[in-house]
Amino acid sequence: MTDFSPEPPGNVAEYTVSELSQALKRVVEDRFSWVRVRGEISGFKRAASGHLYMALKDENAVLDAVCWRGVAGRLAVAPEDGLEVIATGRLTTYPGRSKYQIVIESIELAGEGALLKLLEERRRKLAAEGLFDEARKKMLPFLPQVIGVVTSPTGAVIRDILHRLADRFPRHVLLWPVLVQGEGAAEQIAAAIEGFNALPPGGAVPRPDLLIVARGGGSLEDLWAFNEEIVVRAAAASEIPLISAVGHETDTTLIDFAADRRAPTPTAAAEMAVPVRAELQAEVLNQERRMLRATTRLVAEHRMRVEGLGRGLPRRDSILAVPAQRLDAAGERMAGAIRNLVADRQHGVANRAAKLQEPRALVAELAARVGTGGRLLRNGAARAVRDEQARLRRIGDLLESVSFKRVLERGYAVVRDAADTAVTAAAATAPGQAVSIEFRDGRVGAVISGEPPAKAPKKDSGRKRGKRDERQGSLL
Repeated sequence: MTDFSPEPPGNVAEYTVSELSQALKRVVEDRFSWVRVRGEISGFKRAASGHLYMALKDENAVLDAVCWRGVAGRLAVAPEDGLEVIATGRLTTYPGRSKYQIVIESIELAGEGALLKLLEERRRKLAAEGLFDEARKKMLPFLPQVIGVVTSPTGAVIRDILHRLADRFPRHVLLWPVLVQGEGAAEQIAAAIEGFNALPPGGAVPRPDLLIVARGGGSLEDLWAFNEEIVVRAAAASEIPLISAVGHETDTTLIDFAADRRAPTPTAAAEMAVPVRAELQAEVLNQERRMLRATTRLVAEHRMRVEGLGRGLPRRDSILAVPAQRLDAAGERMAGAIRNLVADRQHGVANRAAKLQEPRALVAELAARVGTGGRLLRNGAARAVRDEQARLRRIGDLLESVSFKRVLERGYAVVRDAADTAVTAAAATAPGQAVSIEFRDGRVGAVISGEPPAKAPKKDSGRKRGKRDERQGSLL
């Protein structure tokens, strides 16, 4: 019969679960204190605490990963699901679940293929938001007064731009120095674009009329700052027209799609920014010469037209000959008419002089007329005065007949109040009121006693309006 009882434990050490977990943790951390792991990000999530949790996987295995909040804000590449990266950090274990994981200190993209994949996905996302639409792009000013440049202050880019502007058309240039690659470059570039836009017009620092964001050539990793969303969104939101001049002609970054114009090189950006002053001067002189030639030709054409019209007009002598003859004939007729008129007037004066009377006879006749008229005037005036006196006497008798004095002589009296106004109604008096009474031969004082008589009721002029007479029948 077989014995299935356990063998005695022997000399094997005995551990608790916690002791064994801690021992494994020390071994893993000592052996893999610093590692670089390549894999595809999967299951990425950001906790409310700010820590990042994800997994790195390949075709055969999966490795859990964590990035603490203090490190997450400094990562050069934002983690995304499906992104192939190289994570650098240290291995550790998580005893609570018997798992091992990598604590990430930095992340970089795994090769150019991963960068291109991320770049294409980001381009589609931003394009879907409308940040690259042509309708949003602004026209560049023909001749900006102030140009703002966002680039490194020590590279050859700023020197090339300044040199090209000086050759074509010198302008006032404001440089906003920034990092153009590496950690923090994207934030500085975006802040520079926003800072230029925030300058108030007419302030102490002039607000640019045009912006140039520039960088020299480099690898895809070197130019990656200009592919970051923060830079692309700042360029798309810029109210100031913006030229992107990043890398060489074959290099393409996402800021090129959001900018109002893309220049193949920084030097080409300066050429787009301003025209050539010498060419403008030559064009002005050419236009001036063309204008002078056109004006001269126009004056000559008008002169020829006027001369042609003048040849079709008759000569001045032929136009004035007939009016001159008419004027001479009229002058001769006018001289004869004047002589005839003077003779007629003299004849008329002589006839009237023959009809005049002698002065003495005329004076005697007028004196006789005046004597007769004076007597007639005096008689008429006396008769008018007598008629007027008779009319006045009649008016006086009429006034005397209607005088209230005659009424008083017939036994009536006039009652007057303290203001010497005639009292014409009993209702206008009050008990105790002092009055005066005027008789035919004088006045006496008096005092009103007793109440004034009540007003007599008004007579009913008929049925009240609206009240029907019961004695009247209905017509309906």
